[in-house]
Amino acid sequence: MRGRELFQRFSGPIVLVAAVLRALPLGVRHALLRSVRGWRGLTGITLRYCLLRALGVTTAPNVSIREDVYLLGVQGLAIGRNVSIHPMSYIDASGGVSRGNDVSIAHAVTVMSTSHEHLATDAAIKDQGTISRHTTVEDNCWIGAQAVILAGVRIGSGSVVAADSVVTRDVPDNAIVAGSPAKVVRDRG
Repeated sequence: MRGRELFQRFSGPIVLVAAVLRALPLGVRHALLRSVRGWRGLTGITLRYCLLRALGVTTAPNVSIREDVYLLGVQGLAIGRNVSIHPMSYIDASGGVSRGNDVSIAHAVTVMSTSHEHLATDAAIKDQGTISRHTTVEDNCWIGAQAVILAGVRIGSGSVVAADSVVTRDVPDNAIVAGSPAKVVRDRG
């Protein structure tokens, strides 16, 4: 049985568990999400999903967040249906991160929604604060292993980001991008 069918079959109990978890204090819910980060298998995936729902994260059905995914600023995260985020990925949603439907995020991907201020030469960069920029991955995208998506970027619908790419600019719909910085290498259409 595929994950979708399992999710559909047990969606009632999953929604119930999320509702029960919502009764816990906010700090406890955040601590629980951190504590189950490394849990493997369906139990870990289900608990992470329930805790994200309990934290108010917009999560559609059939979301698989695998073990060892680091989520920062979950209050700014929105996830569509049929989304998978694979191990060792890092998502900073402090400035807002949206994932469309049918998105696959491969291993060790970094998605940023903040960056450092750095223009003042009379102050240390670490003391200049950060800039928040909403980052969007639209429907039907595949983000390859170890890709980096910088803050404020839009990955267009149907696009592919090749492994080890660094995306610094918006990606058009149905494009395949690769490199550092990522450039369009082919159109899927």
